[in-house]
Amino acid sequence: MATVSFDDATRVYPGSEHPAVDKLNLEIGDGEFMVLVGPSGCGKSTSLRMLAGLEEVNAGGIHIGDRDVTHLPPKDRDIAMVFQNYALYPHMTVADNMGFALKIAGKPKAEIRKRVEDAAEILDLSEYLDRKPKALSGGQRQRVAMGRAIVRSPQVFLMDEPLSNLDAKLRVSTRTQIAALQSRLGVTTVYVTHDQVEAMTMGDRVAVMKDGVLQQVDTPLALYDSPENLFVAGFIGSPAMNLIDGKIADGGVQVGDYVVPVAREVLAKAEGENDLTIGIRPENFELSEGDGLGLDVAVLEELGADAYLYGTLAGLDEDAKITAQQIVARISSRRPPQRGTTVRIGVAPEHVHVFSKATGARLSETNLR
Repeated sequence: MATVSFDDATRVYPGSEHPAVDKLNLEIGDGEFMVLVGPSGCGKSTSLRMLAGLEEVNAGGIHIGDRDVTHLPPKDRDIAMVFQNYALYPHMTVADNMGFALKIAGKPKAEIRKRVEDAAEILDLSEYLDRKPKALSGGQRQRVAMGRAIVRSPQVFLMDEPLSNLDAKLRVSTRTQIAALQSRLGVTTVYVTHDQVEAMTMGDRVAVMKDGVLQQVDTPLALYDSPENLFVAGFIGSPAMNLIDGKIADGGVQVGDYVVPVAREVLAKAEGENDLTIGIRPENFELSEGDGLGLDVAVLEELGADAYLYGTLAGLDEDAKITAQQIVARISSRRPPQRGTTVRIGVAPEHVHVFSKATGARLSETNLR
């Protein structure tokens, strides 16, 4: 096991004006499960490939433990990678696939067999060792790819969207297995995904990237409760945080016909801005008999104990209605309002996130509960 350090690591592809990864600084602890997450093209897979030695590092450096591996070939980095497409040899059995790297390294047959059998037992693959990959399900093939990494006993596991080829139900069960396996083995793991739910449920910490730049790295709960900017706020969470533009008013931010309460010291940080963006999680709304944002309910999703209301804000002027975004509110109610009605939804001040509309930076204090 080992720590991993990115020190201003930069990758610029030939012919490109902008770095795919721009001065990435990230410290990953010994035995930590770190997830890199972000939309397509954000640089997360490039960062992983730089760590693996599959992409050149144009500036900065990368360390595994106390070794500078910036310019080492992949075979000398003591890492094992699990790919999105499994990358199994179709003509080999499961056992041969899992032990192939050890065979190439010249390990004794008895040692290879022992390590393969141990890994197969951990992954519940013992009865499939003599089968070919074509006789396995997608989830089983992914476990074989995991087993191939485990038998090498590397310092670092690298996983590049390993669940993206699985169906939704299998993804949920397999991600649980991977998280439990990593915890059991205690191997430092860097995991790349575009699925923020996957990131939130698996990682000890999560690093959010956008356009090659690290936006924020923290525990899943801290990212959810205290996003540092508008991008992280809108990306982390499902359904996403409601981000609503409004004008600074006495005591808060004016949205439609309602002033969302915001502390004066937060408004003072706006430094001359007239407009701010407030963020409210769907579950922080409550149906109100009096004050609150007006919501014209367009769609109602009843899920039993909860209901999701989708609609647009009431009380907007005609120009604002044209560009009005959809608002989502999760209401804990067995009798939710009906589609086509207008309701008032309130929110406690401590659950209102405030961001600069100009810079996207967070202005309000942390919202950890």
